[in-house]
Amino acid sequence: MTREEIIQPENLVYKKPTLLNDEPMHYCPGCSHGVVHKLVAEVIEEMGMEEKTIGVSPVGCAVFAYKYIDIDWQEAAHGRAPAVATALKRLMPDRLVFTYQGDGDMACIGTGETIHALNRGENIVIIFINNAIYGMTGGQMAPTTLIGQKTATCPYGRDVKLHGYPLKMTEIAATLAGTCYVTRQTVYSVGAINKAKKAIKKAFQLSMEGKGSSLVEIVSTCNSGWKLTPEKANQWMEENMFPFYPLGDLKDNSTKE
Repeated sequence: MTREEIIQPENLVYKKPTLLNDEPMHYCPGCSHGVVHKLVAEVIEEMGMEEKTIGVSPVGCAVFAYKYIDIDWQEAAHGRAPAVATALKRLMPDRLVFTYQGDGDMACIGTGETIHALNRGENIVIIFINNAIYGMTGGQMAPTTLIGQKTATCPYGRDVKLHGYPLKMTEIAATLAGTCYVTRQTVYSVGAINKAKKAIKKAFQLSMEGKGSSLVEIVSTCNSGWKLTPEKANQWMEENMFPFYPLGDLKDNSTKE
């Protein structure tokens, strides 16, 4: 087979999503953010929504998401992305509107905005990156930090008597009347990546069908904050994060009128 035959479209197996800009990502090696960015870009392109998508990115590691995915973006103050997304979707109901938030942003300073937007059934999607730590600002304890997990601000491990219990935002979202689809996925393997992509696409489609709010949690690694290699971080996530944050759909009302 000649080189010309190899690069013909009918022989194409994989290509970089056209919506991903040629911009070196600032994420640490092994970070889950880059994979999720790729999935979001692929889904938007497959849905033909390139010109009708608005992403909302607040504060945290994902603050520069607008540099990587070539769609319209709106920056939001720390934790306020669901409120901003609500306004955008109500003003422009034909747009695909999603937020891209970390656990510190969505589950701490933005807890109120998140819960109320989901409970109202706003036709938006929240993509929630949960790595159980504040990755951008120095590895402090997050609302999702596991019991006993060590961070910069709980160096002896999270103590329930002192710090309280980890907050399971996805389980809370599943109880709210306004949510249509609530799921928890991960991207640490090829199989998991494929499932995560299907979940993101389903959530996006349901929002365009006016079915209500969707929350897609991605259980992720932060090898820098955890002080582990990418390989060891995946192993630690599998052994510690998955038992406490089990994967799968928590709520699916997609068939309801």
